[in-house]
Amino acid sequence: MVKIGIIGGSGLDDPTILHDGRDRDVTTPYGKPSSPLKVGTIKGIPVVLIARHGREHTIPPTFVNNRANIQALQQEGCTHILATTACGSLREVIKRGDLVILDQFIDFTRLRKLSFHDTFEPHHAVHTGMAEPFHKDLRQELIRSCQDLGLSHHQKGTVITIEGPRFSTKAESKMFRSWGADVINMSIAPECILANEAGIPYAAIAMSTDYDCWKEDEDAVSWEEILKTFQQNVSKVISLLTTTIPRLADQVDLRSIIRTVPHWPKPGIMFRDITPVLQNPEAFAFCIQKFKGYCQGKNITKIAGIESRGFIFGAALAKELSLPLILVRKKGKLPAEKVSVEYQLEYGTDILEMHKDAVASTDQILIVDDLIATGGTLQAAIKLIESIGGKVAGCAVVIELPALHGRDTVKGYEMISLIQFEGD
Repeated sequence: MVKIGIIGGSGLDDPTILHDGRDRDVTTPYGKPSSPLKVGTIKGIPVVLIARHGREHTIPPTFVNNRANIQALQQEGCTHILATTACGSLREVIKRGDLVILDQFIDFTRLRKLSFHDTFEPHHAVHTGMAEPFHKDLRQELIRSCQDLGLSHHQKGTVITIEGPRFSTKAESKMFRSWGADVINMSIAPECILANEAGIPYAAIAMSTDYDCWKEDEDAVSWEEILKTFQQNVSKVISLLTTTIPRLADQVDLRSIIRTVPHWPKPGIMFRDITPVLQNPEAFAFCIQKFKGYCQGKNITKIAGIESRGFIFGAALAKELSLPLILVRKKGKLPAEKVSVEYQLEYGTDILEMHKDAVASTDQILIVDDLIATGGTLQAAIKLIESIGGKVAGCAVVIELPALHGRDTVKGYEMISLIQFEGD
């Protein structure tokens, strides 16, 4: 069962959002967290809230005990962390009150504790990957909730975290813009680093309250202006949290279930093995329900499964939706009149085939497969369907490998992937 940790930033740490909230005073090997833990529920989901700067905002950013905060949430059994923060906008397009679902950070702090490891065990150095620091699945749920609620938001953004407590000079603010930062704050990077090191999925909601001091036609940031914007917009963040958290209760951590097999089928390949998902009824059902939700409102008339694992997911989805299933097969496996298309592999070519009578001109077809890498197989399936007059309403895959740019290969067609893995 999920348990959500919330780290509330300035003005966004209201304990009254919890039902049946009660305080829990805890300590950790790194000392005490910033505040007592407020333990309760949101729409029936267990939640643990920490006020990042203390409940009376007495802790300056540099002196927030981030290690204790993350460790306390881990000790409480939190499976995910959602953080909220105020930020200054470094982009004209990010207006006051806008929400930003952060996807990258630049750490410009100098005085923070950035690791749980003050020393390493002999020959056991710990270096945590940080290419994608904010958890993709959590971010997607926050984005979906923003869309459903009609909130003004930005689906990605780079935050630069400065030491504080002072604000930037104009020269610094302009420099941060030139570095590619979209927003600025004093809290998120160290916290995100430690959550990743602890292995807890972490995402952050940043509310823009000002324009730092780069914008010549705006007053420079002030604490009073930050609080004023907070008071006007805090309900947005609360509604986003209370909408997203129940959705997380229905999540399955596919990343921990899918098996990675290094150097298979050849050296240098990190093979993503989906068979553990098929052996896990809860995970398999989760995938089918996600695909089913994607189909809503698309008037899909048939499901096309690509050989071979696409047959498994496609058949289950077709049954769930009471729709016909079309088989997209490798060459030489279909007995009746068929259409064929040749497509490029990394080495050589292959051929996909489909029965000619499987598709009518009125059909809206969803193509299902287990994985998209370079996108060649999906592109070939699209060509097959369109060659006999069908329309492709979308593509659904469990795993996407973004580094191989498969999405670009099927550009112009809607596609959902349930999880993304960097690399091959």
